[in-house]
Amino acid sequence: MLLQTRALSIRIGNKPILENINVRVDPGEIVTIIGPNGSGKSTFLRSLIGALAPSHGQITRSPGLSIGYVPQRLHIDETLPITVKRFLQLPKTSPLADIREQMANAGAPDLLNQQLMSLSGGQLQRVLLARALLEKPNLLLLDEPTQGLDHRGAAAFYRQIDGIRQQLNCAVIMVSHDLQYVMRRAERVICLNGTICCEGKPETVGSSSEFQALFGFDGDDDTLAFYSHRSHHHESGPVREAV
Repeated sequence: MLLQTRALSIRIGNKPILENINVRVDPGEIVTIIGPNGSGKSTFLRSLIGALAPSHGQITRSPGLSIGYVPQRLHIDETLPITVKRFLQLPKTSPLADIREQMANAGAPDLLNQQLMSLSGGQLQRVLLARALLEKPNLLLLDEPTQGLDHRGAAAFYRQIDGIRQQLNCAVIMVSHDLQYVMRRAERVICLNGTICCEGKPETVGSSSEFQALFGFDGDDDTLAFYSHRSHHHESGPVREAV
């Protein structure tokens, strides 16, 4: 066991965000989290890295657990001149050899000397992934890592993640809005809407009444690849504030 939550609940102010979340993550597995906007997916990941304290319940992490985290958004001052290499050395300096290795693992070996603000959405996602890999994680947390990517870019990114998982034997928790991918390729799915509505293999979740009520279609429906999300950007566009 790498990590386990028991009866995890989180309130922000007086507003309940998550209630009674029980999740266990074991080495090497991929857990995909889906749910509508505002369902607490990002809050859940932030609680796992310790950025938010539980209002109730507990989070148990295995001794020595190292977590790599790729956030949903990165806020950058557009006037800040900073190269990818310099960005990857903040807030702590890593050996250049390690940085080159993880950039290669993330599929972006030639971006080190580029300005961070000049990157496309897909390129920045790979830089953020490399930064997370510098932690040599046992557990990799990805918050909507393919938002802003087209289908080809998203498929390539998923393949990269699977290769990294096999290479490092790390577990992955990934928030995704790509239902087509989730229902065809995910190993284990958790459907979140303030609490866990349903979980299990994709075919189990896709056929559940809770899933149907939330998304209004059968999990095998090929006509819907992505469900709506306001912050989608295009791969070809320049990085501004969020990816």
